[in-house]
Parts: sequence; C-alpha cells; structure tokens
Amino acid sequence: MSAAPHPDRPVRAVPARKNAATDSSRTVRVAWRATSVSQVRRTLVEDLASRDVEPAVVDEAEIVISELLSNAVRHARPLSDGNLRVHWKVKAGVVEVEVTDGGGDSTPRPAPRTIWAPSGRGLRIVRSLAHEWGVTEDRNGCTVWASVGGPSRRRSR
Repeated sequence: MSAAPHPDRPVRAVPARKNAATDSSRTVRVAWRATSVSQVRRTLVEDLASRDVEPAVVDEAEIVISELLSNAVRHARPLSDGNLRVHWKVKAGVVEVEVTDGGGDSTPRPAPRTIWAPSGRGLRIVRSLAHEWGVTEDRNGCTVWASVGGPSRRRSR
C-alpha cells in the first residue's frame, strides 16, 4: 500500500501505462483532503502545457478537475487506501479527466439551478465546459469523468 503524499510536496504524475511511443495518460493518487485540489490542478496544467495542449483546453481541464476533486472531497468517501485516484489522458488535443473515489450516498448529478445557494454548482460548471461527461459506479467506488476540447472515446452511461 502506498503512503499518502505529504501536503507540502508536489504531486508527481507518472505514466499509467506505456503502450505506444508517446504515452498520453497520467495517473496520480492524492490524499482525500481539500489541499489535494490545488496540487493536482498545478500538476495537470504543467503536464498539459508540456504537451502543447491548446491553452483554452488546458484552462477548461483545470476548472473541470478542480470541480471533480472538490466534489469527491466534499460528497464522497476516499478509496480503501484513504486516497483519491486522478487520471487524465490526451489524444488529438482532447483531454479526458477522471476522478475515482470510494463512492457516496448518492450518484453524482448537477444540482438544480438556484440563485442564492452558496455552493452546489460544481457539476453544472463541468457540464457547461465539458464536451461530454459521465459517471461510472462499481463495487469499488465511483468515477466521474469529463472530456474537454472535443468528444471522448467513451460515452456516459
């Protein structure tokens, strides 16, 4: 079992697998706490910028990953090791991000539109920025994913 990252150290993105000459995916595991959001956001932006992803797509991916991680910390449980799994991949300028947690009391869905609520807009923001997004639940937890910059190869279920 791997130890949770120290909150003051940057998260390192490591290749998820090497199937092709240019690996386009990264996976990180981060502690189930609010400080992980900014760590992952910085790591994602640096990684996407180093691959020459269009700046507008990088900006959208940064906002989307922030919302997905914030929701996982606020509304879900951690995975069995106490962490969250964050994965992203890039193909032809399209970025797909996903956050896997230990699941929550309900299936993630956008909150109803309200004017005065101080929170509850996360998945509505994701829905407005993402080309598509979805939720996959299984006995190990819940994965919420989104595709920015164009369609992904998977479809919401």
